[in-house]
Amino acid sequence: MDRLIYVAMTAAKQATMQQATVANNLANAATPGFKQELAAYRAVPAVGGVGYPSRSFVVEQTTGSDFTPGTLQTTGRELDVAVTTEGMFAVQTGSGEAYTRNGSLQIDATGLLQTREGLPVLGDGGPITLPPDSIITFGKDGTISAATVADPSQSNEIGRMKLVKPVERDLDRGNDGFFRPRDGQPLQPDASVQVSNGMLEASNVNSVEQLVKMIDYQRHYDLQVRMLQTADQNARAAAQILAVG
Repeated sequence: MDRLIYVAMTAAKQATMQQATVANNLANAATPGFKQELAAYRAVPAVGGVGYPSRSFVVEQTTGSDFTPGTLQTTGRELDVAVTTEGMFAVQTGSGEAYTRNGSLQIDATGLLQTREGLPVLGDGGPITLPPDSIITFGKDGTISAATVADPSQSNEIGRMKLVKPVERDLDRGNDGFFRPRDGQPLQPDASVQVSNGMLEASNVNSVEQLVKMIDYQRHYDLQVRMLQTADQNARAAAQILAVG
């Protein structure tokens, strides 16, 4: 009885945590370049105390991210960049270099190329600064060129985005949504990664699938609560039998 209560209690708690993962996926269904999180249950033995480790409890574990590419959407905006192959581009965060496929970029007042979150986009030599009042274009290899409004036909190469091709299973997603290598070491540029200008990669979240999962996890939570109620009823019945005896 004690084991039933313990397993049902932990399973109910972890079901709510899986719902939080699904809710985060749904909240980012319209975020460019977002990769949905994957989660699963696993059983863990309860170690400690006297006797055999017969108890176990349930833990919700984020097993990783689904790196399936999203669909490419044409925007026509000169600062929208989509990674069209495997790979990501690098940005500078407060904790070091990180990687993303969200290519919705902007330029701040000083000419610094940034993400929508205000993080500098990294080039081969560091953050990229663009000249004011320029027409910006991105080459397939990440090369950034700028032309003046007065003479758009004459463009100069400003820099090149740092494009990397990480081993996906070696990446961890941070709370900020960016990916980082588990060993903490910056990745080297990869010339095989290509981008396309005037496009964005859509999120790979399937909203219908996530809604079905949310309903499933809610039913799972309800099941665990009913198991707790059943265990309580069985304990009361056993106590009555012992009292009679």
